[in-house]
Amino acid sequence: MSLPLHTHARIHGVQDVEILKVLTAEEALASHLAPADILLWEAQGDAFAGSVGQEAYPEARISLSGLRNPHVVQPGDVVRLRPDSTQVSVLYRRGSGANTLFVTERCNSRCLMCSQPPRDEDDSWRTDELLRLIPLIDREEVQLGVSGGEPTLLGKDLGRLIDACALHLPDTGLHILTNGRLFASRALAESLVQRHQNKVVWAVPLYGDVAADHDLVVDAPGAFEETLQGLFELGRLGARVEIRVVLHRMTVDRLPQLASFLYRRLPFVEHVALMGLEPMGFAKSNRYRLWIDPIDYVAPLREAVFHLANRGLTTSLYNLPLCILPLSLRPFARQSISDWKNAFAPECEGCTVAADCAGFFASAGPTWRSRAIKPIPAPETLHELA
Repeated sequence: MSLPLHTHARIHGVQDVEILKVLTAEEALASHLAPADILLWEAQGDAFAGSVGQEAYPEARISLSGLRNPHVVQPGDVVRLRPDSTQVSVLYRRGSGANTLFVTERCNSRCLMCSQPPRDEDDSWRTDELLRLIPLIDREEVQLGVSGGEPTLLGKDLGRLIDACALHLPDTGLHILTNGRLFASRALAESLVQRHQNKVVWAVPLYGDVAADHDLVVDAPGAFEETLQGLFELGRLGARVEIRVVLHRMTVDRLPQLASFLYRRLPFVEHVALMGLEPMGFAKSNRYRLWIDPIDYVAPLREAVFHLANRGLTTSLYNLPLCILPLSLRPFARQSISDWKNAFAPECEGCTVAADCAGFFASAGPTWRSRAIKPIPAPETLHELA
């Protein structure tokens, strides 16, 4: 079952927005963090209490009790508390493979299947909040996502966030989702890419091998040329680059041609991710243009995957359940859906490989699931060849 990022509780003592690290008493004693940054975990069934600031001032205590969902907040997490609010928001979850720094809701594209529709508003406050969050994240964290909106719209503030990660989380990789268009500016590319360079992967979507196809999907004339120029700048600077392709009716027919294009024109790319559609945001209103049963695009998908893989380019399939894939493609499938929005269908009951399967987005109701969904019996394994 997916675990949400928010719950409610009785909260006392919060005078301003607080970003706090939840720690047990034992962890707090050994922590490098200042007491004012720690919310002390005192397990009391469905409640915990935390003290911040000076112990000599009892009125400075922050306490939480009556958590509506006691599983949402655990030791190691970082939470946000607001004055005059009952909401507890988890900004970082220890042990999750999907922790992401959400940097802005603004974007310079309007992709037809965007799961996080952009909003043109000043949300620069997010940078300050993230600069408070980053030092509280576990230093052992393997990877953080950076997403939006379009992160490069932050300009120098994105550089500040990367620098903060390099300082406080030097061993943590950053996976930054960007449409790459602003990297057509050599000055911007150079100002961002050379920060924490070996630890940053720039994940850039490309939805066609010709401009008309890509620009139609992202609803931005000229975007294809800007993205390509941005990719060439990333390649010139030695950046680590991943290409992402969301699979839907408008992208699947020319997948083999796109695979050939990627291999020929972008030899510096280290990874290609071919991704099932998330039925959220604009995807829902554009269903009539986007929806295709994944079982109906297996042929071009297989051709594209093996064109890339046979030439040594690491290729992955995201957001696709194993049962709709032929045996030859299953080794490329990844458990890619964030834990807080991951779910399985009733048809999955009894499946022997569910533990290895991506499953579905929780937003994917029956009309967004393939007609080919079925439990996989024991004799079928992930690594058999068709």
